[in-house]
Amino acid sequence: MNIRNNTAAAGIARLSLSLPNGLAADLDRLVADKKAASRSALVADLVRDAVVEHRSRRGKQEIAGTITLVYDHHARNLQAKLTDLQHDAEGLIVSVMHVHLSHHDCLETLVVRGPADPVRTLADKLAAVRGVKHGKLTITTTGHKE
Repeated sequence: MNIRNNTAAAGIARLSLSLPNGLAADLDRLVADKKAASRSALVADLVRDAVVEHRSRRGKQEIAGTITLVYDHHARNLQAKLTDLQHDAEGLIVSVMHVHLSHHDCLETLVVRGPADPVRTLADKLAAVRGVKHGKLTITTTGHKE
């Protein structure tokens, strides 16, 4: 990076970015749809998200996030299996919210925090339980730098 393009006092590094015309048009539509302050602001958000995701792939890196599950609560032994897995994940689960979506379907959101590997393993195990229709881990940063 060219040091002359840095605005140290403002904490900003100026970059130049070249995109194919179609992708640049898509970026402009995304800026408008998300009501972003500017292209730069949106690109900074996208880069920040990619950095958080990249760092979370490292085994001991601490992450925080949610595991969201949608499941049929009538599925045989499903509740017991999910509860057992959650109890086995001592120290990773901060909070759980359970919502009834319909007569059959429930949504459960677990707020999680801990080392990336065990958090991802927990999310995979919960999503793999028979009767779970959808499971997703969404991560964010804990604010701690590596």
